[in-house]
Amino acid sequence: MLAEAAAAAAQRVDRACGAMLGLAIGDALGATVEFMTPREISAQYGVHDRIRGGGWLRLPAGDVTDDTTMTFALAEAWLGAGGPPDARACADAFDAWMRAKPVDIGNTVRRGIVRWRLHGTAQAEPSSDAGNGATMRCLPAALATVGADTAAIEQAALVQARVTHHNPLTDAATLCAVRMVHAAFAGAGMPGVLAEADHLVAAHGEFAFRDRRCDNPSGFIVDTMRAVCQALAERNGFQAVLTDVVNRGGDADTTGAIAGMIVGAVVGETGLPAAWRQAVKPAVRKECVRLACGLLELAPVSRGAVAGAALR
Repeated sequence: MLAEAAAAAAQRVDRACGAMLGLAIGDALGATVEFMTPREISAQYGVHDRIRGGGWLRLPAGDVTDDTTMTFALAEAWLGAGGPPDARACADAFDAWMRAKPVDIGNTVRRGIVRWRLHGTAQAEPSSDAGNGATMRCLPAALATVGADTAAIEQAALVQARVTHHNPLTDAATLCAVRMVHAAFAGAGMPGVLAEADHLVAAHGEFAFRDRRCDNPSGFIVDTMRAVCQALAERNGFQAVLTDVVNRGGDADTTGAIAGMIVGAVVGETGLPAAWRQAVKPAVRKECVRLACGLLELAPVSRGAVAGAALR
């Protein structure tokens, strides 16, 4: 029994680190071709399948963008609170992140943080602006709520989302991404992940992804999730999914980050391509592992394992 519990705990750590490192890998890979069209990518790289830096941000190879660093900021808010941070704590974390001059920042995210600075309002007003910035950074809420009940999961995911984004489509996509990660932790594999995508489509038909191909996805969350879900459905394995989604161009660092965290949770750190993992900046890799492990320790599934061990 103890051996089984230890093996299950080790697998959760592997999945958590795989998700966080997968996000960083997808971000670093996609940043090179962000805002390019598939035709432009093909003309310049053939198939873009190497972490090489460059792109419109002129990043050094292995560097990451706001998708990863904002995820880190939310993770620190969780660890600082020792549990779910409230909206003000999330807003403070995002404000500190912006003051550190990130390499890039989305317009909706910027407006939300400026509103917090000027007015102290920690939740955005309902808006028609359904951007993808809340979904790209939702992994800390997913990792820290493995084993939680539905209400706690929704609260954690949406509190952070609505600091900057407040739209039903963004809410639905963010919850879907969290549930996809949880499906991976439950051992449901890609069928379980895709079942969550189908639930999203059933509730919001705009996200239908099994028909027309979504190339050059914008920052509109529907485009983002359609491209990600198509890659998840049509390709097998981390490398194939990530290569597919970033070569669609558009907001490629974000589609890469979201796909990376989901498939990374499925395959675990041990299932990530070694060349891509090593290509990410060492300081980023170290932070991914530290934060992933810390968040997982906050999760109900981890607390339950500790309590169960104490009882035995």
